[in-house]
Amino acid sequence: MFKKLFGKSPVEVWVIKQVDDGLLHLCGQGTLESQSSRKAILAALAQGQFQGGVRLAGGGLVLNTRLFAALVPLDDLTLTDDGQAHWHGRLWRVSQVPQRCWGFEGRLVAEQESNLHGPGLVSSEDVSGIRGRVAREKPHQGGVTFRADNELEDHPLTTKHRDERRVIRPTTRGERRDDERH
Repeated sequence: MFKKLFGKSPVEVWVIKQVDDGLLHLCGQGTLESQSSRKAILAALAQGQFQGGVRLAGGGLVLNTRLFAALVPLDDLTLTDDGQAHWHGRLWRVSQVPQRCWGFEGRLVAEQESNLHGPGLVSSEDVSGIRGRVAREKPHQGGVTFRADNELEDHPLTTKHRDERRVIRPTTRGERRDDERH
């Protein structure tokens, strides 16, 4: 009640990770973290200029809003029962973004997946660029040599050179040592 009186009530939004042609990659609902008034936050959202944190529902994580393509007040986006959304006067397909992808800064792809509620789209990281680079690389030419773990222990490059000219004798109590170590 006090939050509403003083303009500090939380602003709840739909968190959209990526917008493709006719497809929204939707993380879910979140609450914006800001010290500004509700009116100032809504004005910044309308201009697409809100900066700060968003606490995502279900995980409690607070992430920087720069990781997301859009933050939409709850009243401005409506989900339908058939996995679509009404936003900006048009109908969008929706792909659910799992928590592991919320902080991902690359491109997402939607894949068909069936779950308990029927078929739907689930987003995942686009790794096609990595696959392409791996396919272009030639396999390592030459053989692989297996050897014991300690085979290199006495190798001249890995052992210290000992100065055999310097002999250190044990001292007895009360006798002073005149070598380089103090």
